[in-house]
Amino acid sequence: MKRTIIKIDENLCNGCGNCVTGCHEGALQLINGKAVMVSELFCDGLGACIGDCPVGAITLEEREAEPYDEIAVMERIAPKGENVILAHLNHLNEHGETELLRQGLDYLEKKGINVNFRQNEKEKSSHNGCPGSREMSFGTKTEQATANTPVFSQLNQWPIQLHLLNPNASFLKNKNLVLAADCTAFAFGDFHNKFMKNNCIAIACPKLDNSAEIYIEKLTAMIDNSLIDTLSVIIMEVPCCGGLLLMAKKAQANAKRIIPVKKTVIGIQGNIISEEWI
Repeated sequence: MKRTIIKIDENLCNGCGNCVTGCHEGALQLINGKAVMVSELFCDGLGACIGDCPVGAITLEEREAEPYDEIAVMERIAPKGENVILAHLNHLNEHGETELLRQGLDYLEKKGINVNFRQNEKEKSSHNGCPGSREMSFGTKTEQATANTPVFSQLNQWPIQLHLLNPNASFLKNKNLVLAADCTAFAFGDFHNKFMKNNCIAIACPKLDNSAEIYIEKLTAMIDNSLIDTLSVIIMEVPCCGGLLLMAKKAQANAKRIIPVKKTVIGIQGNIISEEWI
């Protein structure tokens, strides 16, 4: 059957093992110093391990693979204790996988294994599950733009999706390029004036897009061929967003020209957490 499953680039993998410890389902192991998918049965295809990889070696792809088996996963993780079980259940819950969650809970009930899932789910522990997919409500914002003050777009080019951008487009020549994660413009209220004014823009999602190597090649070409002046990477504070910065740094390392790269991290409530040249 065809389903979404992770793909590991062995050339990029440095054998740190972060993804292995982050995969509570047990789909990954370190073999000969590289992360390896040991069982397609255990990979849920939700990509929590992407945010654990410091070098951007993990992406998602759709291909023929064995169907995911929640019961097999539960049998594997149950002996590891309550914390691992809760991390797995919260992972499913926060991604809206209600049927798999039901199967997991049914398994625990049949086996007489008691875990404090409901309380843990309510507390939404920051140490379990996938922070980038956790449901949160921030309430109604009271600050409003003045009704008589129009807000003008600062968009200077089209297209903006990195997947569609021609790396040799004339509008990139000698410009500052802003590489932004898809969610950032929705999270940061003054995105146009703060980041887009007089700049070119490219947007991408390191978790949902499956084009890491293509993106790195495009960014490298923009540096060497289009002679962009600077590269500003804007990401959300969630772990999976770090993949975009890794792509930019890889392109910076591959390029023949040397250009500065700036990292900006946006909080999920719209605040700027940090800005630094790297």
